[in-house]
Amino acid sequence: MFNIMGDSHRFCDGLTRRNFLQIGSLGFGGLSLPQILRAQSQQPAPWQSSHKATIMVFLPGGPPHQDMWEIKTEAPREIRGEFNPIATSVPGVQIGELFPRLAGMMEKLVAIRSLIGCRDEHSSHVCFSGYSRRDSKLHNRPSLGAFLSRIEGHVDQSVPPFVGLSPKMGHNPWSHPGESGFLGLAHTPFKPDGDGLANMVLNDITVDRLSDRKTLLSGLDRIRRDIDHSGTLNGVDAFTEKAFDVLTSSKLVDALDVEKEDPKVREMYGKGHQGNKDDGGPRTTSQFLIARRLVEAGVRCVTLAFSRWDWHGNNFGQARTEMPVLDQALSALITDLEMRGMLDDVSIVVWGDFGRTPRINSSAGRDHWSPVSCALLAGGGMNTGQAIGSTNRLGEVPKDRPVHYQEVFSTLYRQLGIDVEGMTVDDLQGRPQYLVDVRKPLPELI
Repeated sequence: MFNIMGDSHRFCDGLTRRNFLQIGSLGFGGLSLPQILRAQSQQPAPWQSSHKATIMVFLPGGPPHQDMWEIKTEAPREIRGEFNPIATSVPGVQIGELFPRLAGMMEKLVAIRSLIGCRDEHSSHVCFSGYSRRDSKLHNRPSLGAFLSRIEGHVDQSVPPFVGLSPKMGHNPWSHPGESGFLGLAHTPFKPDGDGLANMVLNDITVDRLSDRKTLLSGLDRIRRDIDHSGTLNGVDAFTEKAFDVLTSSKLVDALDVEKEDPKVREMYGKGHQGNKDDGGPRTTSQFLIARRLVEAGVRCVTLAFSRWDWHGNNFGQARTEMPVLDQALSALITDLEMRGMLDDVSIVVWGDFGRTPRINSSAGRDHWSPVSCALLAGGGMNTGQAIGSTNRLGEVPKDRPVHYQEVFSTLYRQLGIDVEGMTVDDLQGRPQYLVDVRKPLPELI
């Protein structure tokens, strides 16, 4: 909640002396934005690079790898499933039939079919940091977005370098948009929605959803006019004033305002489904559009969670609902970035907690399977138009070219211009730490 109100000694214009600017749950796990900015001021000045960025799409629950990017046509019926492979724009590469839009732009994509390194745990940590939830907590590992915030800093002082769009979910470990770990709270992701898709309160003006920005913008304009006329910010802590500037920045608010987009662009992304699916994430395609707008405004890393993929039952029915929506939103994001000349500078990665069992269970579902999973990458100047690795006939384990999650992270860091093999960042005790343990980018992609 963002609350610009007071509760004692009101001025004649309705403003108050005490608690004039309260910025609470707008994003930082209960820590206020002024606290975040104070912590940032105590950090060494970050090295500034060109504005490259990463958009990380987490599929909460573990997507079925054998129903997406590598259909097992030679497997027995109880393994194979209901879907057929379709040809793509890259000769010899096929993907699942529920992704016709992505199939048509396969030259811009990389399918990884032999992803390893996850655990059987429902958590976003491995997808945002390269480490399991257990290892992240044990070693206080930062996410990619936090490292970018620390190493590269702001592109624009009014725009946070790291934004997490993942809302609060019924299963809380899916909700984490990326941890700051040993880098400290200064590099915690900015969450513009507070409690999931809950309200922001601006001078008694309530905004129910991120898509409702018209009232928000007029409310911010009125608040700023009130403050300018009253001079109430005089003497207020400098970090609180800076926090106010960030939160009322037209650049940041405009980036969150999808209504400013051409209706044809919004239509390209699709409508999806507003709100969370069960205990998972939102099937909200506008998050993909917001991610593009945030990157365009100067954000270096955007993380988001899309729908719920823990399909222990009715795997194929749920796939027919979820996969076409992902196909439309993701293909729209790639097309949109390309049309704006941004695709070579923005890396996209789409993946989940783990894979699904080869054998279909008695409820027509697939259960948890950590020996192998999958990923889809695009943009960032990578060598696209290929599929990397494969699984054995039953989709149980990698048959060739196993790819570790951290190899993907090393590749993302490299494409961002970071020397992942040599760079270290000091932890809170002043000890140098590498960004990941597996520090070899995928040669196929560079």
